[in-house]
Amino acid sequence: MSLTLRFFHSVAFLFIFFLSTIPALLALENEDSTIKTMQDFSGYPVDEPTHSFTLTSLSAPFSVDSQTLQKQIDELSTFSDAPAPGVTRVLYTDKDVLARRYIKNLMGLAGLSVREDAVGNIFGRWDGYEPDLPAVATGSHIDAIPYSGKYDGVVGVLGAIEAINVLKRWAFKPKQSIEIILFTSEEPTRFGIGCLGSRLLAGDETLAKALKATVDVQNISFFDAARSAGYARDEDDLSSVFLKKGTYSAFIELHIEQGPILEEEGVAIGIVTAIAAPASIKVDFEGSGGHAGAVLMPNRNDAGLAAAELALAVEKHVLESGSIDTVGTVGILDLHPGAINSIPSKAHMEIDTRDIDEKRRNTVIQKIHQSANTIAKNRRVSLSEFKIVNQDPPTLSEKSIIEAMEAASKELNLTNKLMISRAYHDSLFMARISPMGMIFIPCYKGYSHKPEEYASLEDMENGVKVLALTLAKLSMS
Repeated sequence: MSLTLRFFHSVAFLFIFFLSTIPALLALENEDSTIKTMQDFSGYPVDEPTHSFTLTSLSAPFSVDSQTLQKQIDELSTFSDAPAPGVTRVLYTDKDVLARRYIKNLMGLAGLSVREDAVGNIFGRWDGYEPDLPAVATGSHIDAIPYSGKYDGVVGVLGAIEAINVLKRWAFKPKQSIEIILFTSEEPTRFGIGCLGSRLLAGDETLAKALKATVDVQNISFFDAARSAGYARDEDDLSSVFLKKGTYSAFIELHIEQGPILEEEGVAIGIVTAIAAPASIKVDFEGSGGHAGAVLMPNRNDAGLAAAELALAVEKHVLESGSIDTVGTVGILDLHPGAINSIPSKAHMEIDTRDIDEKRRNTVIQKIHQSANTIAKNRRVSLSEFKIVNQDPPTLSEKSIIEAMEAASKELNLTNKLMISRAYHDSLFMARISPMGMIFIPCYKGYSHKPEEYASLEDMENGVKVLALTLAKLSMS
């Protein structure tokens, strides 16, 4: 073969080899471009996810649709047995069922998978890319005591749905799943049991058994009421509601403060470090009654005056505790027969006392009991019942969750304050099965449980942003 021919063969071989490598080079370039696009879109490396998130992690806007959130709050408030602006939404009533449907629809629109348990706790889940890991949970309640406002609890449910929408608009994908919980009956309105749904989730077997014999003021049993709303259909065993400890790696609840501190101090975010321990007491006095004109004062056995004296004793013992954190309230006082010209023969009262110090609160309860016995003896009436309905311990927020909420507030340039929750919440019981934290936002003059209850668009937006960023951080840990 001539030298010239060999030269042309070599050139042809090199040309063919070059042509054959072009698709591979283009594929590599396209692959690099695809990976870069995916990383720009998701905010973390495709092959090695980042576990620490800040606002600079993603380029998409971190914005809350506060107008839609307010519209949803207003729409939810129409499911009420009280005229506007008041809200009455009691467990398992028709309005409660309609409100639940509204929330489930919003969860579905947010792309969440929705399920319910036997008592009506509702769960909306956003699967992470490692769905077998324990989820990060958030949520609150939507039931409302008679003639209350439209923000208590609701901000923590609708705000949680908006927080997930924020994260989705932010092009974020969680490692651990994020789950929203709508808790059944945080308020004790119908059956006298506060945080009924979260107590059962935390595995309260005593409550599960007691509910078999529990009735409301109209003598409707708990299970009949539940079945009328579509729950507890098959059996009276509620053990299926119980969650195992570790089901969630964290639980965070967004809530209005229900007090005036944040508004008065001009602070945007309250970070809850502890929740006060509540206790509820039922007391019954029985006297002999009689005609209001015919029975002379020295001869009376007035159950109503016994209850009035005990109410003042509650105030006295609370004030003598030595701590501003001790509080007591006589929220119910019923007299029988309830006629202006009849001496009360029976008096029923219900007392709420709470403190962040369990021992100090229990000491107050003991003193109230002693006073009840002394008053009954001095007024010649019988103390027919002194029943401690619940006596829950206080709980502390998890340090790592506090730090995540603080970091989120700082990144959002929002002022924050560490504070105690003197109102109890579902978080108190979720802390029994999961590390817990709470986010407070200001509310107008601290008003709550009344129609004047109000939170501004700005404050709700701030709360939703802190919740969303905290969920993002915790779901990647």
